[in-house]
Amino acid sequence: MAVIQFIKGINETVIPEVKLTRSRDGSTGTATFRFNKPDIIQLGMQERGDIQGMYLEDEEGILITTDVNAKFVNGKPHGIESLYIIKNPEEWDRFIRFMDRYAQSNNLTFNKAK
Repeated sequence: MAVIQFIKGINETVIPEVKLTRSRDGSTGTATFRFNKPDIIQLGMQERGDIQGMYLEDEEGILITTDVNAKFVNGKPHGIESLYIIKNPEEWDRFIRFMDRYAQSNNLTFNKAK
């Protein structure tokens, strides 16, 4: 099972939109996660802890990014955007394995950009 967490031990149930970019030689890339009204910004969640990063967890381990930003509309939290930087081909392969597991766990599909 693959899960996304912002506070260790609390799984995020809102499915993000994920956009991938990859360098021409395939050696680096980015994954931008956009969560619309995620659980973590709902009332009462601040008592469960502070957001320290985004944790992508599966049976192989945990991928971590601390590039996490809240989006506000009219002064109220509305979403979260997080950027995961992929620095080499091995990290790309590991990230894709996580995303495959996350997709299977949440009945998602991949749509290639046109």
